[in-house]
Amino acid sequence: MTLANKVAFKHEALYHALRAEIGSTLRPHDPLPSERELVGRFGVSRATVRQAVGRLEDEGLVYRAQGAGTFVADPATISKTLALTSFSEDMRSRRLTPDSRLLDLTVTAAPVAIARDLSVSPGTPAVHIRRLRLADGLPMCVEDVWLRNDQAGDLDEATVAGSLYAALSARGVRVHHADQVIAATVVDTDQARLLAVAPYSPALRVSRVTYDETGTAVERAESIYRADRYDFRITVTRRTT
Repeated sequence: MTLANKVAFKHEALYHALRAEIGSTLRPHDPLPSERELVGRFGVSRATVRQAVGRLEDEGLVYRAQGAGTFVADPATISKTLALTSFSEDMRSRRLTPDSRLLDLTVTAAPVAIARDLSVSPGTPAVHIRRLRLADGLPMCVEDVWLRNDQAGDLDEATVAGSLYAALSARGVRVHHADQVIAATVVDTDQARLLAVAPYSPALRVSRVTYDETGTAVERAESIYRADRYDFRITVTRRTT
């Protein structure tokens, strides 16, 4: 076994061992063992420990508190990192079963604001998809997505039941990056009914324009997330002068 293979094997072993402990002996908000403890216990390097813990953090299974350590995340709250992943990918990484209830699938004339974000002329046909997204049967968000008709005009109900990013990839459209804005809001009566919360309950509005590798806009999305079931975790670094 080469050195690179040995390192990869140790990383995988540590990752799966920690993930098993999170699902059994470690409870939400319990601290993970320190780097020093994990190095001694598993006979791995600090770099391997950081790689494995970083992977758990990317999957939303743990969170870091500056100066305090790393802790087990609460599964009742879905923590989304800033990695560009689909809702389905986020839920599966947390061992939850994603699902969708299709509310609308139409080809419609793109309103001015949507056309601007998709870089098409106003009135150009665009695919509008409205879905209720669920995790283990529980409503998580109401999602409105507009796609370019020349890239997604053949989507049907069966296809949009799953990951749209996977459906786009199958059509040769690969998402690369996105501009995203997160804002506090409250749900209206229709959103409250769909999300099974009281009207005017707090929520997160996530507006996103997604681009492919060439910088062409492929998706305009707006999602309303239940604030009691979803949060976003952002790592920020102080810029030195």
